[in-house]
Amino acid sequence: QVQLVESGGGLVQAGGSLRLSCAASGTMFRIDPMGWYRQAPGKQRELVATVTRTGRTTYADSVKGRFTIARDNAKNTVSLEMNSLKPEDTAVYSCAAEAHLLNGIRPTWGQGTQVTVSS
Repeated sequence: QVQLVESGGGLVQAGGSLRLSCAASGTMFRIDPMGWYRQAPGKQRELVATVTRTGRTTYADSVKGRFTIARDNAKNTVSLEMNSLKPEDTAVYSCAAEAHLLNGIRPTWGQGTQVTVSS
């Protein structure tokens, strides 16, 4: 069984910064890609950023230039550095990844962590 455990998040004023981390554990061949999604109250979940083992990244337009995703392949961890935070960034942020197992690829989600940006 593969698990994703997140840390970080919290309350910050607009313009501030936060860092989210996510660690994968369990038995798997590899975990790829890894990324972050978020869901604000009353809104659909949306992709924030993803990163592959080779370092290829994608970002939502709304976070480009402010957020940076990075991963450590040796440790199976992924982080999201969030700068210049805005109230509209308030959401539950979830780590997500595709775990490559013996019997196939399994989408895996973390439990989510709250990020609240006050104006």
